[in-house]
Amino acid sequence: MKLEYLVSNKLYKNINDILSIEFKISTRLRNKLIKYKQIFLNGKNVDSRTTINIGDKLVVNFNYEEDNSNILPKKLPLDIIYEDEWLLIINKSAGIAVHPSILHYDDSLSNAVRYYFDQIGLKKKIRPVNRLDLNTSGIVVFAKCEYIQECLSLQMRNGIFKKEYLCLVQGFLDKKEGVINLPIARKDGSIIERCINSNGKESITHYKVLEEFKNYSLVMCNLQTGRTHQIRVHMQAIGHPLIGDTLYGESSNFISRQALHSYKIYFIHPITNKAIEIIAKLPEDIKRCVIL
Repeated sequence: MKLEYLVSNKLYKNINDILSIEFKISTRLRNKLIKYKQIFLNGKNVDSRTTINIGDKLVVNFNYEEDNSNILPKKLPLDIIYEDEWLLIINKSAGIAVHPSILHYDDSLSNAVRYYFDQIGLKKKIRPVNRLDLNTSGIVVFAKCEYIQECLSLQMRNGIFKKEYLCLVQGFLDKKEGVINLPIARKDGSIIERCINSNGKESITHYKVLEEFKNYSLVMCNLQTGRTHQIRVHMQAIGHPLIGDTLYGESSNFISRQALHSYKIYFIHPITNKAIEIIAKLPEDIKRCVIL
């Protein structure tokens, strides 16, 4: 994993300008690259203050090893839907936590990714770029180095990284397409549950009804913001909680968890600069509800 830059003009004064402006590497990561001696100019190790000349070749190396012992490796099934030198994208099953916790110390998706990294000889920290609830299925992106995590996090903040979800909600929406703009905060007395609160963080969900069934609807949601439980809280707030969502609605005879699936993501690949669109097929439990 290396970035290369050939100096062809006098646009930048020194290496630090290239790292910060051209590659948008944070100060923290630039300092780490200097500390680990991973910046090279014409094959020679340098620091970021080094001046540059036309014809110089800059190489930034991200192949250095990292301590990832905080995550235990565990051999678990992984549905890999995209992988390259920089990224690993998984279609997560419902019932799998993204991060280890007291209840999921060694059976989370991160444990499985750590095991996979060991198998391919990649000694890197486990860096999920996005997160899903335990019982939400679909796309989870893992960065194979800190630089990619920074790039994609920046795309999220700038609205370039887009996330599309499919969900089944109770009843029929009066407006078949619209925007829910309601602030979300942690509910008093709970470490899990969220609620609509005027003092909460700005939360914006774009939605569109795709199909209606006997007493529920298939809805596509695009997240402009990414708050915890955002779709679940917003749909409850407009009177249409997700099917099977026992935290914000009620249990269902059709499905044993909230009917929510991270279906599609779109972003610009930080290295190739090409548009990437990834789709994760619907899991069987939601698919059964759709074809009932």
